[in-house]
Amino acid sequence: MEAIMSSSWATNLKILWIQSGWPQLNSPCFWINASVLLQLGFLGIFLLHVLWKAVDSFCKRRKKITGIEKYPIGIKIGLPCKVSIACTVLLMGTHILMLLTMQNRSGAQCKSTVRVLSSEIMLVITSAVTLIELYTVSNKKYLKFPWILRAWWACSFLLFLGSTIVNAHFLITNHENLKVHDFSGFISLLASTCLLGISIQGKTGIVFNVPNGTADPLLNGKAEKHAESKRTSLYGKATLFQLITFSWLNPLFAIGIKKNLDQDEVPDVDIGDSARFLSRCFDESLKHVKERDKTTSPSIYWAMYVFIRKKAAINAFFAASSAGASYVGPYLITGFVDFLNEKKTRSLESGYLIALVFLGAKIVETTAQRQWIFGARQLGLRLRAALTSQIYKKGLVLSSQSRQSRTSGEVINYMSVDVQRITDFIWYMNTIWQLPIQISLATLILHTNLGLGSFVALAATLTVMAGNIPLTRVQKRYQSKIMEAKDDRMKATSEVLRNMKIVKLQAWDNQFLHKLESLRKIEYNCIWKSLRLSALSAFIFWGSPTFISVVTFGACVLMGIPLTAGRVLSTLATFRMLQDPIFSLPDLLSAIAQAKVSTERIASYLQEDEIDPNAVEFVPKDKTEFEVEINGGTFSWDEESTCPTLRGIRLQVKRGMKVAICGTVGSGKSSLLSCILGEMTKLSGTVKISGTKAYVPKSPWILSGNVRENILFGNPYDSAMYDKTVKACALMKDFELFSAGDLTEIGERGINMSGGQKQRIQIARAVYQDADIYLLDDPFSAVDAHTGTQLFEECLMGLLKDKTILYVTHQVEFLPAADLILVMQNGRIAQAGTFEELIKQNIGFEVLVGAHNQALESVLSVESSSKATPNDIPDDEPSKGLPSSAELIHTKQNSEQNLCIEITEKEARLVQDEEREKGSIGKEVYLAYMTIVKGGVLVPLTVLAQSTFQVLQIASNYWMAWACPTAGDTEVTEGINYILIVYTLLSVGSSLCILVRAILVAVTGILAAQKLFTNMLHSVLRAPMGFLDSTPTGRILNRASTDQSVVDLEMAQRLGWCAFSMIQLLGTIAVMSQVAWEVLVIFIPVTAICIWYQRYYTPTARELARLSGIQLAPILHHFAESLSGAATIRAFDQEPRFIDANLSLIDNHSRSWFHNVAAMEWLSFRLNQLSNFVFAFSLVLLVTLPEGIINPSIAGLAVTYGINLNVQQASVIWNFCNAENKMISVERILQYSNIPSEAPLVIEDSKPPNNWPDIGTICFTNLQIRYAEHLPSVLKNITCTFPGRKKVGVVGRTGSGKSTLIQAIFRIVEPREGSIIIDDVDISKIGLHDLRSRLSIIPQDPTMFEGTVRGNLDPLEQYSDNEIWEVLDKCQLGGLVRAKEEKLESTVVENGENWSVGQRQLICLGRALLKRSSILVLDEATASVDSATDGVIQKTISQEFKDRTIVTIAHRIHTVIDSDLVLVLSDGRIAEFDTPAKLLERDDSFFSRLIKEYSTRSQSFNSLSRLQN
Repeated sequence: MEAIMSSSWATNLKILWIQSGWPQLNSPCFWINASVLLQLGFLGIFLLHVLWKAVDSFCKRRKKITGIEKYPIGIKIGLPCKVSIACTVLLMGTHILMLLTMQNRSGAQCKSTVRVLSSEIMLVITSAVTLIELYTVSNKKYLKFPWILRAWWACSFLLFLGSTIVNAHFLITNHENLKVHDFSGFISLLASTCLLGISIQGKTGIVFNVPNGTADPLLNGKAEKHAESKRTSLYGKATLFQLITFSWLNPLFAIGIKKNLDQDEVPDVDIGDSARFLSRCFDESLKHVKERDKTTSPSIYWAMYVFIRKKAAINAFFAASSAGASYVGPYLITGFVDFLNEKKTRSLESGYLIALVFLGAKIVETTAQRQWIFGARQLGLRLRAALTSQIYKKGLVLSSQSRQSRTSGEVINYMSVDVQRITDFIWYMNTIWQLPIQISLATLILHTNLGLGSFVALAATLTVMAGNIPLTRVQKRYQSKIMEAKDDRMKATSEVLRNMKIVKLQAWDNQFLHKLESLRKIEYNCIWKSLRLSALSAFIFWGSPTFISVVTFGACVLMGIPLTAGRVLSTLATFRMLQDPIFSLPDLLSAIAQAKVSTERIASYLQEDEIDPNAVEFVPKDKTEFEVEINGGTFSWDEESTCPTLRGIRLQVKRGMKVAICGTVGSGKSSLLSCILGEMTKLSGTVKISGTKAYVPKSPWILSGNVRENILFGNPYDSAMYDKTVKACALMKDFELFSAGDLTEIGERGINMSGGQKQRIQIARAVYQDADIYLLDDPFSAVDAHTGTQLFEECLMGLLKDKTILYVTHQVEFLPAADLILVMQNGRIAQAGTFEELIKQNIGFEVLVGAHNQALESVLSVESSSKATPNDIPDDEPSKGLPSSAELIHTKQNSEQNLCIEITEKEARLVQDEEREKGSIGKEVYLAYMTIVKGGVLVPLTVLAQSTFQVLQIASNYWMAWACPTAGDTEVTEGINYILIVYTLLSVGSSLCILVRAILVAVTGILAAQKLFTNMLHSVLRAPMGFLDSTPTGRILNRASTDQSVVDLEMAQRLGWCAFSMIQLLGTIAVMSQVAWEVLVIFIPVTAICIWYQRYYTPTARELARLSGIQLAPILHHFAESLSGAATIRAFDQEPRFIDANLSLIDNHSRSWFHNVAAMEWLSFRLNQLSNFVFAFSLVLLVTLPEGIINPSIAGLAVTYGINLNVQQASVIWNFCNAENKMISVERILQYSNIPSEAPLVIEDSKPPNNWPDIGTICFTNLQIRYAEHLPSVLKNITCTFPGRKKVGVVGRTGSGKSTLIQAIFRIVEPREGSIIIDDVDISKIGLHDLRSRLSIIPQDPTMFEGTVRGNLDPLEQYSDNEIWEVLDKCQLGGLVRAKEEKLESTVVENGENWSVGQRQLICLGRALLKRSSILVLDEATASVDSATDGVIQKTISQEFKDRTIVTIAHRIHTVIDSDLVLVLSDGRIAEFDTPAKLLERDDSFFSRLIKEYSTRSQSFNSLSRLQN
């Protein structure tokens, strides 16, 4: 049998090879030969397919095969599957019958028995193989039939159809009767027709039985495609054909055309493009370079090379193939023009052959081009994901010194701008491989046409390219300056946004606005210089083909080389092709310059010093009795500093000890905790820790998310432990008040929580960790007396009684309970011992204790004096009709709202999802952009300049084609000089038009960008606090950096290119149509198809681009949050979880970005093939038209232009789509340019007197405040008067409305009803600047800006140095600042990180002392300082503001006990308002209860402190 088969195979091949022509089709043997060959091919391909699947499954371990989805639910075989099995069995049975009846065959049959036998046996074998594959389909639940089956069914149908037609023809012509084999042939045709229908549909129709009893066919409706696209990576399971044609995206387009895409409908990226995989690969690349170079600081360039080299090599192959194929056209033009000249003597076949080669080359060029562009984008995505991950991981381990040298604004720029520039370079990188190929091929073609003239052309080309070098160097310098300027602007923007509340309270709006505008001005100047240079480059390189062609043709004339039309057109076509590498060279060099700058910036960042992981030694619990041990420790925040922060630290803390740390401001208390955490640079000594640790920083660090997520902090939810934790941390009552309990969402940096709530949430986070060692940095500073006592008793001494705790505190009453007290002084442990021991030592501890005693005595004396003289409260006193104590305690309070935002009962949403427009970008966005500069007058001028360029360019080429002789042997005419002069003039004119156009685009772009920036900046800075609090800064920064970069450098170019490419395309069509108008017959329908494709593509691509823009902000926001809480993350050993969260966010962005890029290639591939079809049609038309109808030279010109038709047609659509994608940046900036504004800063007709407020009387009348229409009032019917020049204390439980009252005075929130009148002026009638600039505030959160001490105290530069020094002395900071080298110019880093929280609070006091307003508001102003410093501050305030109105909110009772009046708020209402003495006369008054709690808490301390006397 094998011999027969082999013989048959050889015979068939021989016959098919030797005999050819149409008569063969009537031969039965032909169909049998074809059948055998096809079946052998099918079996061979099927075998390869099986092997490929096996190897693929083994190598990649893919869980899913093409077209498969597996479900655990029962399945029902679909009708298509059943029909295909039945048809295949029928075919198999028919051919077995044919084998059995072979002896009786007659009629139209091949006489070769061997062939017939071979054919029937092969048909039975293929049917059996098909059945096996169908069994696999049903068994493995394929949703679609494999492509190989569908291809085979289509081919077998054609075979059976041909065979049946031949048989029918034979029967009719010979009048034969029907035999068995005729019936079997007809049955086979019917069965194969059914299989053809099934192959076209492609679906198996498998139905899955879902749990609710219904049966849903997958992929038979929207939901199935929807779900499938969400579940899997479309790219990861694509076939080779789908990868080439990008048809793997079809399911996504099917969804996108019907509805606006949402993020969860975008398929996943393939595993090879996932951030986790890429991050690991980049780590391995770094490790490889480290080991190879034997260095600890590997070159990031080498690491990137190792990371991308394999994929880059594949891209390079496609790029080189595309470049090579693109020069086939120019090479063939001479031959084509010669053919048109010699049509009489040449056969049409040779013309068609030329057309076929043209078409083949274009198909190879466009297919390879699409692959390398997509591959480059994909590689860029991979590198971006890897670098973003590296930047994030580095941010978590930066040392304190490195952290101070790199602000968050800078690092955000690394992530958003620098990484993007490196990604862009990856796209340009392929130009490096293409350039030498393009120049070499161009020189070869020119040499073929012009001989020695080609070397002149090469020299001219190289000269033009060499001209790039100085331009690029200058451009690189400008790029560096732009990046530096952008860094400075982003740093300042980030800082202002972060501290917007204090900026508004201090009325510094205009000062910081001018600062940002001046920084933008520097950036603007750099961008303008860069754009001017780019305009010059555009002129040079658009004019370069003109320059090269004029030089080349002139040299040919001088050398006597004849210039025929064919040669000229081929040369011009070559120069047009050369234009691409010449154009791309400046872009390439610019991209290299930008990428080099960005890479060096990132490399510098990645090589910054890290936290030393070995600074703290971890000892197993069974090896030591000490949980914390420091021996001879010397630590510093600045390694280079000559004076270490902590010196000679010796500390041993046994398991279960409670260690209190106290001391004056700046003595090193927080630093001591930091050295235990390993945050500081260890200069000498050892730090040993035994057990897990939890840390509560002084400034609360709260993550965006809900309250429960903040407390769990990555740990599993244990309801019993959680409830105990929440109760111990006094959060139960807060949860009752929150709109959704512990599932209430917290805004950015916890802006909707009071200071006390934030502090208790982070204490709860630490407690829930169930760690061994607790490091608490002043945990009681932000909570009131009652809550502080509850926290200390139930949390520290209750739930954590068996834990080791080191706590910093300024509240002396919490010291006696400690097993060990450390008194810090000048970076040393000055004293250590129990409370009784320290009291007896009488060295320095008594300063703190004495200050506390004085405060306590002032409270007790007021309390006792009021008890000694009890008076009945007169009926007309303000406290008349006040609720009883019991009522006050049980009153359900509303949570204090610090935001003008919507929090609904159902959603508990605080920060809403980022707004994104839906549907197409409105015409008003384009109109707004184009008319924002000079009303849009520059736009038509730009279009006119480009149109003139196009007309002149076509005219110059037309002139050369028409004027030059066509015959190859024609002598050079005497008029050639005249021809060249006219050509030169036309070409120079066209180049000048380009110069005008380039300048106009640059001017329009920079002016529009500046206008958009200014509008957005003014809008954001004038926005109410409600908007700023509920909008994560990442969203605003994303617009200010990424979107603004697009508008600065790209937007005008993109829109310009839309017009330019359209004008070019129209020019090409005009030239081609002028030669052969018949081209329009095919061009018009193809254009219609192109437009349909573009409309089908746009909805999906637009939403993908929007989603991509939105998904970038969470990456930046998460990074900024992680940077600010890096110490906490490290303390809790949560780095892996945060790194995973970052990788997940990167993948979210990659998904939409990757599919957006792929969608663009999907469209480009289809447009390219349609353009190739038009070009091929025009070539066939030119070949077919009779001689004499067209001028061969002009026909050659049409072909010259037609070569670029596919590029131009795709370019038009691509530019329009790309412009729309980029226009989203304009849309996003415009969103933030129309934010509803606060009230005017100044109202000219209603300005208060210059000396206002003089007395400082504040009168509240029926004041009601709510933060949104649907929310209840936070302050309700507040009616009272704060007398002028008096001290008023405001007290109340957390959430009672104290801070809201302060915000109302400053009009941070506007009243719904009622009024606030200060010295007879209704504050709602005057400008905000006039109001806020006349009031002073020392806020709860002390804020310092990056800059100098002087700049922080006096940002408006209104005071002399002497006045500032005087204030610093009053604030207890004079000595500290004098000790610094730069004095008043001493550096303040971002957030004032190089100053302690207490010192920052004193600086805020200094601002108020300098301002000396008639009204001073203190909002928990001394929460972060020790008792001694607090006493000094209170004394200073009393002296400096003795004739002024002081409104004090405080948790320390002694700071309000000496007030003239005390206002007690509860549930947003006035509970009590009277003098302290009168309030204390009533035992059931709210104020009395607060005093009792304070004095009781201090009682144990008080009895001990008497030992001092």
